[in-house]
Amino acid sequence: MHKAGDVVLGGLFVMHFAPTYPDLSFTSEPQQADCYGFDVLGFKQAQTMAYAIDEINRNSHLLPNVTLGYSLYDNCNQLGIGFRAALSLTSGQEEQVTLHETCVGTPLVLGIVGEDSSTRSIAISTVLGLYRVPMVSYFSTCSCLSDRQKFPSFFRTIPSDAFQVRAMIQILKHFGWTWAGLLISDNDYGLHAARSFQTDLSPSGGGCLAYLEILTEGNDPAEIRRIVDVMRKSTARVVIVFAHYSEMINLMEEVVRQNLTGLQWMASEAWTLASVLQTPHLMPYLGGTLGIAIRRGEIPGLREFLLQIRPDLHHNNSYGNDVVRFWEFTFQCRFAPPPAGWVEAGGALCTGHEDLENVVTEFLDILNLRSEYNVYKAVYALAYAIDDMLQCEPGRGPFSRNSCGNLQRLEPWQLLYYLEKVNFTTPFGDQVSFDENGDVLPIYDIMNWLWLPDGRIKVQNVGEVKTSALKGEELTLDEDKIFWNFESKEPPRSVCSESCPPGTRMARKKGEPECCFDCIPCSEGKISNKTDSMECTSCPEDFWSSPQRDHCFPKKIDFLSYHEPLGICLTATSLLGTFICAFVLGIFIYHHRTPIVRANNSELSFQLLLSLKLCFLCSLLFIGHPRLWTCQLRHAAFGISFVLCVSCILVKTMVVLAVFKASKPGGGASLKWFGVLQQRGTVVVLTSVQAAICTAWLVSSSPAPHKNTQYHNDKIVYECVVGSTIGFAVLLGYIGLLAVLSFLLAFLARNLPDNFNEAKLITFSMLIFCAVWVAFVPAYISSPGKYADAVEVFAILASSFGLLVALFGPKCYIILLRPERNTKKAIMGRGNTKS
Repeated sequence: MHKAGDVVLGGLFVMHFAPTYPDLSFTSEPQQADCYGFDVLGFKQAQTMAYAIDEINRNSHLLPNVTLGYSLYDNCNQLGIGFRAALSLTSGQEEQVTLHETCVGTPLVLGIVGEDSSTRSIAISTVLGLYRVPMVSYFSTCSCLSDRQKFPSFFRTIPSDAFQVRAMIQILKHFGWTWAGLLISDNDYGLHAARSFQTDLSPSGGGCLAYLEILTEGNDPAEIRRIVDVMRKSTARVVIVFAHYSEMINLMEEVVRQNLTGLQWMASEAWTLASVLQTPHLMPYLGGTLGIAIRRGEIPGLREFLLQIRPDLHHNNSYGNDVVRFWEFTFQCRFAPPPAGWVEAGGALCTGHEDLENVVTEFLDILNLRSEYNVYKAVYALAYAIDDMLQCEPGRGPFSRNSCGNLQRLEPWQLLYYLEKVNFTTPFGDQVSFDENGDVLPIYDIMNWLWLPDGRIKVQNVGEVKTSALKGEELTLDEDKIFWNFESKEPPRSVCSESCPPGTRMARKKGEPECCFDCIPCSEGKISNKTDSMECTSCPEDFWSSPQRDHCFPKKIDFLSYHEPLGICLTATSLLGTFICAFVLGIFIYHHRTPIVRANNSELSFQLLLSLKLCFLCSLLFIGHPRLWTCQLRHAAFGISFVLCVSCILVKTMVVLAVFKASKPGGGASLKWFGVLQQRGTVVVLTSVQAAICTAWLVSSSPAPHKNTQYHNDKIVYECVVGSTIGFAVLLGYIGLLAVLSFLLAFLARNLPDNFNEAKLITFSMLIFCAVWVAFVPAYISSPGKYADAVEVFAILASSFGLLVALFGPKCYIILLRPERNTKKAIMGRGNTKS
């Protein structure tokens, strides 16, 4: 089909699909192949290109004063014939073709619309790319054609299979189908689709392939049975097929024979709309199929243009023999002279006046313009590029020396520059532009095979998937319209392993795809609050995992509290000891003139009771929430209080020894060293040493509160770290030194000849005191957290009660219960002697 014009565009279409090759015996000049088997769809695509050019020529705003022409060739669905046609278009070596009875020859084309096959586009674009001749395909989808290094002049108005694969993956993700089988054809179309699936499909991107099988060309029953057997044994309920409908026919025959139902089929655009598969025989198996289809468009005025087609039997018009073949195919008639035996067999003769509107043919179906719509967009893309090129202002062009393209000397490589920048919107509302790889902004319709109750079959649009410059890839689905070919009328489940609930992580099964996994609970302290998490995340330091391991909650804060039973008991005991000390002090003050009080150095006894009261009270600093001041004060108060207490006991012991020594002849001088001032001074000096030790300790390495997470994983133990272990050891050591010294002195004075010998009480009290604190050290070291504080409080209380009971118990017993013994004679041991 040819039409003259100022600028000519070429086209390659499948007018026929059954070639007959000439004799290639090399005994005579080979003739061109003859093509048979008329293809109505290819003829309709060619007529759509003719209509688009006619519409552009009538448009005063697009290419004004420029007439577009066309030169359309039949590729006969064969690579060799299509390749020769493309070279004829670009080189102008075609034999003479008469145009409008006056023009002779075919002008060079500026660009080509075609091909419909990826394999042919690869071969042709490889050559055309060397000369930068633009080629805009309307049906070649192989993702390999996006390689700009190999195909620098290739463009297309149909999305690549890479986007079709991503569209299918989006559908898989939408319905949660993570386990699917893939069947592909054994050609560029299928193999590159499989490569895209293997690259883009992952557990995070949509799922895994349960199996990948190749549908080989030809009918191999054994191989088809094997593939169907793989499908039957697989747990995948979703089957994706990237193949031509002719390859699906043999497969479906075996599916029917094995009665393999319960599968959700997903169709590539190559067979989504194949009516040959939409039969009552196959719908029990293929019903509910979801398929990717080329975007449907609308082309106003196309039907009227197609109805104007008439065969001109008297003149060789621009349509040539193709219109005649179309007419004969549509009306099932033959023009005169008919083939031999045609009339005798009852065949009708064509008149050329038959009415196209009275025949049902897909040629006039303008409701499902898909590949035709892509042809329409391809023609307009070339037209807009030419228009932009011709509007170039001289001196401001993009070529060498700022030159522009000239209508008299246009070059294909010049058009290529503008084609890369073309951007327009079709009357149907679709934006057309090409990216850096020559791919159009992709958009696909999503189709669903509906099996109606009355047996009718309908393929309906249930959504779309597209890419926009602002929002990226978008999937839109009307789920209420989708027909599911299952008893539940719901989408099937197709997973290798069920989703892991929160609180667990996925662990891959060895030797199986990533979608096959086990769910392992997170360990303590770690959580997984997402479904299908690959890892468990650790909770922050101050948090712990819930029993379900799905969230973190603050750890319990653990310390020796006033509100827990242990703290209450210790607090009550401390207050009880303080009260008893106060009670004893009151008794001693009330009976301060009695011999037993006066004989035991009442001032030191009062100091000792006050220091014991401080010992009982300092234990309260170890209970409650540790704070900096309590941590610093507790050990200082404890150390000073106990040194004050032991110092008083030491001085009392020394006084007892001095008094006994003074009672002997010549020993009176020893008492002058143990007067009241000396006693007070000794207590002050000994206590000041401990105060100095505490001060140095607090200044150098002060105790401080600390969050300890080592004792319990789910608790934070608040404790006071001692800061300097040496300081703490010196503090305890000094107390121990005074206690041992007191014990030794009291032990030496235990046999003094008094009836009431206080040295024995001091010896016993110091024995209790030392035993408590010797036991305290290992218990304190081995006790964790708050129990270390409890051990220290217990030691303070036990030693304080030991001193209180041992030193003041017998005295209070005599004062309160045996007042007859509270006399000077009884104390001196003479109360029971004869006079």
